[in-house]
Amino acid sequence: MAKAILYDSTICIGCRQCEEACAAGKNLVYDEKIAAEERLSERKLTTIRTYGERFSRKLCMHCQEPSCVSVCPVAALEKTKLGPVVYHEDRCMGCRYCMVACPFQVPVYEWNSRIPRMRKCDLCADKLVQGAVTRCSEICPVTATITGDRSEMIAEARRRLVEKPAEYYPEIYGVNEAGGTSVFILSAVPFNQIGYNTQIPKSSMPQFTWAVLQHIPQVVVVGTVLMGGIYWITSRREDVAREEGRQ
Repeated sequence: MAKAILYDSTICIGCRQCEEACAAGKNLVYDEKIAAEERLSERKLTTIRTYGERFSRKLCMHCQEPSCVSVCPVAALEKTKLGPVVYHEDRCMGCRYCMVACPFQVPVYEWNSRIPRMRKCDLCADKLVQGAVTRCSEICPVTATITGDRSEMIAEARRRLVEKPAEYYPEIYGVNEAGGTSVFILSAVPFNQIGYNTQIPKSSMPQFTWAVLQHIPQVVVVGTVLMGGIYWITSRREDVAREEGRQ
C-alpha cells in the first residue's frame, strides 16, 4: 500500500524539529545558521517557512507520476511502490534535467562539491520499508505531520475539512496538483498566501516536460553526455586508487 504524509499548517508551531530530524537522518550538519535559511538547499531537504504568524513546509511532493523520473536519462530517480521518489546517486550523470522538470522546484544541487550530487527529500524510504513513519512525523510534537496509507491521509484531510470548516481553506493541496502527489497539505488560507504554487496543472507532468526538453539544443545534450563521461572516468579512477591503497 502506497504511503503518504499529511501536513496540517494550521497546527504547525514552527519549531523546526522536522528539519533537524531530517538532517540527522541524512547525516547533514544542522545549526542555527542553517535553521534560519527558509529554503531548500543541499544542506536542508525540508524547510519551514514563516508567513507572519503562519507557517508552511516545503519538501519533495513525491508525485504519483514524477516528471523528474520521466526526464532522467540514466534512471537515477525512481518512483517506488511505497510512494517515495528515491535517488540513486551512483547512476547520476549530473545533467540536472530533474531540476528543470520539477513543477515544485524541489531538487537542489551540490554546486560547491568536488563530486556534486542532486539532493532532495526521499520521504524516509528507509523507514517506510520497515513499516515505520517518516522522521518528520515521528518527531513533530503537535502531530502537524503524520504518515499513513495514501488513501487514509486523503480521508483524514477531508474529515478535518468537514468537521472544522471555519478553520480551513476548503481544499487539499497535493491531491490533484501535477496529477496527484504523496504529500498533502492543509491550510487556513489560500495556499498561495503561504508559499505554495497554485498554478501547477492538475494533470500529470511528464507529457509536458518532455515536450519542452526535446527542444533543448543538441549541443547541451552532447555537453551533458561528455560531462557525464568525464565524471564517470574521474570517479572510476578514484575507486581504483582506493582499492589499490587497500592492497
